[in-house]
Amino acid sequence: MRIYSPIPEVLNALKGSNIELLVDVSFQDIKPLATDKSFAPIWFHNNIHIYWPDVKFKYISVGNEVIPGNEFAPFIGPAIENLHNAIVALGLQDQIKVSTSTHTPLLGISNPPSQGSFRDVAKPFIKPIIDLLVRNNAPLLVNIYPYYGYLGAQGNVPLDFALFRSNGVVVQDGSLGYQNLFDAMLDAYYSALEKEGGGNIEIVVSETGWPSEGNSVSSVEIAGNYYRNLINHIKGGLGTPKRPGKVIETYLFAMFDENVKTGAETEKHFGLFTPSKQPKYALTFN
Repeated sequence: MRIYSPIPEVLNALKGSNIELLVDVSFQDIKPLATDKSFAPIWFHNNIHIYWPDVKFKYISVGNEVIPGNEFAPFIGPAIENLHNAIVALGLQDQIKVSTSTHTPLLGISNPPSQGSFRDVAKPFIKPIIDLLVRNNAPLLVNIYPYYGYLGAQGNVPLDFALFRSNGVVVQDGSLGYQNLFDAMLDAYYSALEKEGGGNIEIVVSETGWPSEGNSVSSVEIAGNYYRNLINHIKGGLGTPKRPGKVIETYLFAMFDENVKTGAETEKHFGLFTPSKQPKYALTFN
């Protein structure tokens, strides 16, 4: 489960649930964590340690989809380092990993997947983070959205490829064949990591989803197809063509529709449940 800030009411509700948790640092805490080494142990105690081990924290994300030039970008790496050091001081570095949630627009090339690479403008931002994650044996969190990949391709990607419905290989990349866009996007990110010295880093898919309303490819039927086929793909344990046999740890976005969210209409309809807590899809996770 992922929550986007350490809300005490939520954390108290999760006590004893045995649910593994990815929690984000609130944006207002990123700069203090980066610039004041004494703040990291305090933040970790107040937001994480007082709930541990009753709440099973697994990852802490410093920032979500921060891009080069963003006001928080210079502080992501130092905040990760200071939080990691606070965790090491308590001997919890093997239980709780610190990372950041990135997204595929950081890539300049993504097709074919083997040519995946970061944009030149992104490299000064992402390279120090990659080096930190390698040293700390921590994964990189990546938001992977075939929905946006499909839209961005402007008709050059079959919808079935985005929905795990292809009957055969759609993208042949050397000896590797891709039957779905999710794997292709994920492997492009792995290729980009390799080119920056992060070949041993594991990727955790920190968000993926499909909206149920808002345009011609957004409906309960289409989104349900995506979620069910994705879940079956993950449960199959086949990994990706580049990382075969590796279970793809994946977080679905989101639990509920966000009916008051601003922006495109589709942004309001990524939930697995309606705002009134009614399920939109029949999904089986086990």
